[in-house]
Amino acid sequence: MNVVGQLAPLAFGLAAIGSGIGVGIIVGKTIESVARQPELQGRLSGLMFLGIALTEALAFIAIAVAFIPFPAP
Repeated sequence: MNVVGQLAPLAFGLAAIGSGIGVGIIVGKTIESVARQPELQGRLSGLMFLGIALTEALAFIAIAVAFIPFPAP
């Protein structure tokens, strides 16, 4: 039985859901911060895009791990 092939779609789904939640939290907190201190909008936007890039990178790593072949026992 190929367990890895059956778990790959689950890994894809969890990576997409986790990334979506993470990006939503990052963008929401940035909007909240800009509403509190509008003069920091430029600096906060840069940090927001950095956080989004790191969150998406983790999703890509999780998807890549699903393709790693495991040796048969």
